[in-house]
Formats: sequence, structure tokens, C-alpha cells
Amino acid sequence: MPNISEVAENEDELYEHYAFKVEKGQQPLRIDKYLMNFVENATRNKIQQAAKDGSIFVNGQTVKSNYKVKPNDQITVKFEHPPHEHLLVAEDIPIDIVYEDDELLVVNKPAGMVVHPGHGNYSGTLINGLIHHFENLPKNSSDRPGLVHRIDKDTSGLLVVAKTENAMAHLSSQFAEKTSEREYIALVWGHVKEDEGTVEGNIGRHPKNRLKNTVYEGDEAYKGKSAVTHYKVLERLGYVTLVSCKLETGRTHQIRVHMKHIGHTLFNDERYGGEKILKGTTFTKYKQFVENCFKILPRQALHAKTLGFEHPTTGKWLSFSSEVPEDITLCLEKWRGYAKHQN
Repeated sequence: MPNISEVAENEDELYEHYAFKVEKGQQPLRIDKYLMNFVENATRNKIQQAAKDGSIFVNGQTVKSNYKVKPNDQITVKFEHPPHEHLLVAEDIPIDIVYEDDELLVVNKPAGMVVHPGHGNYSGTLINGLIHHFENLPKNSSDRPGLVHRIDKDTSGLLVVAKTENAMAHLSSQFAEKTSEREYIALVWGHVKEDEGTVEGNIGRHPKNRLKNTVYEGDEAYKGKSAVTHYKVLERLGYVTLVSCKLETGRTHQIRVHMKHIGHTLFNDERYGGEKILKGTTFTKYKQFVENCFKILPRQALHAKTLGFEHPTTGKWLSFSSEVPEDITLCLEKWRGYAKHQN
């Protein structure tokens, strides 16, 4: 497993630093290809530019982008980082606000919108929009205005945003203490046999690709953080199944990782292999059908449908639900038609 550490950004030089130790079993591989597996949102062009700038080091020496990594190589990379005052630029981005009061708001995030700025995504995020529409949002422990929790870029659905320090503290503790309620709907590959079940498995960074997470069990459980997902079958559609997933914990990619772990990767989840035809026939017509479904739903089939929590001031329980987006709905209709035809 590579020893990965992210060095804090240098405030004066405005660079973002990464450090890696290559694992013992690594086969020779160009360093630009290798780094694409370990630095989120870093394109090959950006990595090659860093090499041209003399900002990629192996064992203390600068290397070119065609250098082939070897086991135990110590790699450090320095990417240019935009000035911090430009990281959080207020942008007039439309936000679908489901509920708002003096303490908080609930937002319905569309698929494709990044929640907060980060390497490679410095504009067009939900936070860029929030700071345009709202002044003096409280910051969370990661210095991000208003953000109590987050969902992935290509996941749609509900988020709660804090407008006051009191709301930030109260809501954050509910998520930490597992008293909030979050339900997602997901279309997964395969026939889920049990009507309902629970997946428990510690989640941590994947040993060979830091853009992914994985489940660690047994003697390796210490490598991950505890994660619990409760699932329930909503509809069986032949080679795919529609499930409801309720989160007890909120780890990065939790549903995507847990469902893959039990053999039911999310439909069209490219990062975890769901963009391949994992179940079904070998017929050309079926392959064309699935590819058409991928075109209708060009992302992982995951939607944060319901959200519940206690209001930080009134103590009243608030619960919200959002409609399933059109791309998932159209994809489901195609699968229903296919399943009916098969039956």
C-alpha cells in the first residue's frame, strides 16, 4: 500500500503539495499515468506541465513525465495553486432552495454540481453560489462556509446548510451522533436477493487508487473508519435492482463502496466499474439497450431523496423529500420496459 500524505499548502508560494511512497509490488509505469490515480481532478496535461516546471521529484531529483516509477520510490509533487482570495469567489449560481429560515436552508443539488471548491474545481460550486446569496455564513471545521455535510458531484439531492454558528454546531453534532436521517435511492447492478439488509464494513482509501475508497475487514479493519448502510429493495428489474439506502454513518462514497462490496455496484458508476455491463446477456441488442441507458443517465444512479433532522433552535423534527431526477426516472422506465418484455 502506498504511503500517502498531503503536505499543507504553503501560504506564501500558493502551491499544493502531495507526497507518496510507491508500494512494493508496483509494476513500472509512467509517472504521469501513476499520478492520475492518486491526485483527484489532476489531468494528465496538468501533471505533464508540473514535470516541465520541474515540480515532480523522485527520491529528491526532478523527473520528466515519462519517468517510470519503481517500488519504494519517494515521490513529491508541487502543483500551482490559485491565490486564496480567488478560491471563494461569489457567483450568481441558481440554487434550488427547498426550505429556508433564519437558521438554515435545505438545498436540492443537481447532478454535476461540485459542493465545494477543491483542486481542479475552483468555480461553479454550490459554495460559490451560497456566498453570493448569503452573507457571513458560519464556517465548518474544514473552513467551508455553511457546509454541514456534502454529497458527490454526480449525486443529486438534498443538503442542509447552516446560516448561523448555532445551527452549524447543532446540525454538525446531529450528523456526528447519527441522529439525522438520510435516505438515498440507488439503481444497482444485479438481482439483490434479500429484501433488506445491512452492510457493515470499515471504509478507507483504496490502496492502489486514492480517488477510490474500499472496505477493510478482519486484520485490516484498522485501515478504515466504521461505516453502516441499511438497504431495502424497492423494485427488481431483471439485471438491475432499485434500492433504498439509509446511512447510519457518512463516509466518502459510502453507498457506492458498500454496494460494490456486496456485489451490487451502482449502475453507471464509472469510478467503481459500474459503467461496464456487469450483469445480463451477451446479445448485441442487450448491449445497445444498456448503452442507451448509460446515455440517458450519464452518471452514477444515486439520489439523496430524503433528509431529516432536529431544528437547532425550535427542537422540532424537520423532514424533507425531493423528486427523483428525470435522468434516473427515464432510465428506470427503460429498465421496467425491458424487464416486462423479458418476463
